[in-house]
Amino acid sequence: MADDQAREKELEQVELEDTPPLGESEDAVLAPEKPIEETPTGTEGKQEEKDPRRKWYVIHSYSGYEQKVKKNLEHRVESMGVKDKIFKIIVPTEEAIEFKNGQKKVVERRIFPGYILVEMILDEESWYVVRNTPGVTGFVGMGNKPTPLGQDEVDRIMKRLESEEPVFKVNIRIGDKVRITEGPFAEFTGTVDEIYADKGKARVRVSFFGRETPVEVELLQLERT
Repeated sequence: MADDQAREKELEQVELEDTPPLGESEDAVLAPEKPIEETPTGTEGKQEEKDPRRKWYVIHSYSGYEQKVKKNLEHRVESMGVKDKIFKIIVPTEEAIEFKNGQKKVVERRIFPGYILVEMILDEESWYVVRNTPGVTGFVGMGNKPTPLGQDEVDRIMKRLESEEPVFKVNIRIGDKVRITEGPFAEFTGTVDEIYADKGKARVRVSFFGRETPVEVELLQLERT
């Protein structure tokens, strides 16, 4: 009897030692856990290299039809399956502060009227798609060969497009005869000596007692005579 009880206790001890801890599978106990090794891809921290054949080209269209030509070209790129050769089509525009009839308003204006930028890989197929788009009158280049823009030109244009500050659209030029319509010099006439388009101001030479004196005036306060 005593021997039977001793064997039962021995079996219970063996079962306790073989039972895996709560929450762990039997496999986890039998096989030691190994750290997960990540397969190196070799691309971490690297940017996708741009195809060196991708260049920015300039196409010409009739002034005022740039957006329509852009839509025509986008449709042809899609329908003719050349999205792998023609990537971006841009009509360069910027916000401008315009002075008209004594009022200031923000308008969108084309930076290069009659011109559209196209990023593409130039070959016979892509050239044909672009050149035969309704409204396109040709590529800009030397002779009959389209000439891509230099990277410095592209960077300069893109920087201008990304600017959040509207520029001043000035219809007054240095040397113009103007009349000051408002402010302490209202009704004085003079000659524009300098224009500060970024500030929306101009320096005007007005006559005080027979002597010309430069004064700084808001462009909004000037009108040509």
